[in-house]
Amino acid sequence: MMNHIKPDYTGIGLRAPHYAQVLEERPSLGFLEVHSENFFHAGGASLHMLQRARECYPLSLHGVGLSLASADALALPHLEKLASLVERVEPALVSEHLCWGAIDGEHFNDLLPFPHTSEALQIVTERVERVQARLKRQILLENLSAYVAFRDCDMSEFDFLAELVRRTGCGVLLDINNLYVNACNFDFDARQELARVPWDAVGEIHLAGHSVGELCLIDTHGSRVCDEVWALYREAVALGGPRPTLIEWDTDIPALEVLRDEAARAAAINREQTCPA
Repeated sequence: MMNHIKPDYTGIGLRAPHYAQVLEERPSLGFLEVHSENFFHAGGASLHMLQRARECYPLSLHGVGLSLASADALALPHLEKLASLVERVEPALVSEHLCWGAIDGEHFNDLLPFPHTSEALQIVTERVERVQARLKRQILLENLSAYVAFRDCDMSEFDFLAELVRRTGCGVLLDINNLYVNACNFDFDARQELARVPWDAVGEIHLAGHSVGELCLIDTHGSRVCDEVWALYREAVALGGPRPTLIEWDTDIPALEVLRDEAARAAAINREQTCPA
């Protein structure tokens, strides 16, 4: 089994409509990524599929439910399920969103932002340390798409992430589409924010599509990556070098060939940086 993802590898998010085709055809991809929570049950066809895929590709587990920034205590049952899955499939990468999504026993179907304050930094630091100790490995934390901003912030999102990296040794999952969506929604320069990214800690990049709403851009993962995000990705690779890059597509999932085409475009940008003309 392979469990290493080279910096210039590109992959796709593996979703149920493509399970059988990927296992049968074994397309040329650098790695696969799945949502961790979809495989928490110990048995069943889905986990069997994941183990088969793991024999063919490096694997990345991407979580949406740890709620690291919640005012609630760390969800230990959730962490134990994640730890069991990590031990079973030995992924190359494990990542989580830097957000909250549950409080007082209520779970929300969203990844919610929080104020980037010193108090929040202390809470998240303690939780990241506990998670990494339990998993016995580094985790990557993803920057978030958001639709509200907080007045009472001590630092920017990427300054918060950089300090979290310094304190815990965690890594960063840089979502270029999330950065672009936030830059448009809150009117800041995405390229300036790239300079705040702690590049030495970036272990993976996500690319995805979004939709244009009446009042803002919405991170839907339901379309091809737009030209502006591709341009931002090219700048990111020029600034920080190639990183394992994933095409995310979670709604209106297209034919597998479309995902492979998007991954190939990312790979071409990586090659431009690695082997300039």
